[in-house]
Amino acid sequence: MQSLALPTYRVDASNPRRAARAMADLAAGFSSWRLAWALARLDLRNRYRGSVIGPFWVTLSTAVMVVGLGLLYSTLLKQDITVFLPHLAVSLIIWNTLSTLVSEATTCLSSADGVIRQLPLPLTTHALRCVFRNAFSAAHSLPLIIVVFVALGHLPGPEAFLAIPGLLLLAINALAASLFLGMVCARFRDIGQIVSNIMQLAFFMTPIIWRAELLGENVWRLYFNPFYPMLEVIRGPLVEGGVGPGIWIAAIAYTVVLTGAAAAFFIRFRARVAFWV
Repeated sequence: MQSLALPTYRVDASNPRRAARAMADLAAGFSSWRLAWALARLDLRNRYRGSVIGPFWVTLSTAVMVVGLGLLYSTLLKQDITVFLPHLAVSLIIWNTLSTLVSEATTCLSSADGVIRQLPLPLTTHALRCVFRNAFSAAHSLPLIIVVFVALGHLPGPEAFLAIPGLLLLAINALAASLFLGMVCARFRDIGQIVSNIMQLAFFMTPIIWRAELLGENVWRLYFNPFYPMLEVIRGPLVEGGVGPGIWIAAIAYTVVLTGAAAAFFIRFRARVAFWV
């Protein structure tokens, strides 16, 4: 009787090939993006199960905030409401996407602990799942921007297409943050609460409900806030007719730093995630 030959797996501890395995994980995750897409849609269905309007509750709550805060702060800050309201609408929608993404990135791996321990899925799939889920949620609020722009007669020019590279930068940062924070918070669970507190502070330190021009000569200090360039490369082309090259340089620089940190951490510790979760 012929014996059944089973596959043999060999791991050379002296040559773990971490970089090659990390790149293979990324390639496998991107090649199976449809799985992450389907899982993200399933997450939203489960989240709003039994709800009448589903994710449009986020759109409704954002609309209420835009109207309420717009009327209040345009009066307090003595701003023209036809200028301030488009700024506020775009800012709130982008910030809600950013803050929700960062918050969910801290648990994107630990919340999938059962899958990570039992199935050989790429870790990139779980990060993409987090990115797609937040992209779906943000898409439900896009009609609100159109309504505000039409109601106030604010029609962006051709420079609005510059928001597309801004969205691309946001997507790159979203994936990098999901991998980096997902791994760090899987190892150190307290960091998730620290990130949450930082995001609350960043909301008030970033020109969302106030305009950057109010800082006058001190506006340069905003460049030390990484959320400001990422917000401005999308908001500027839609609301302010574009942004200066300094904003783009800052946004690209922060993207390179975050992507580099995520790549270094992913290459070094990817194999330990199954033990951390």
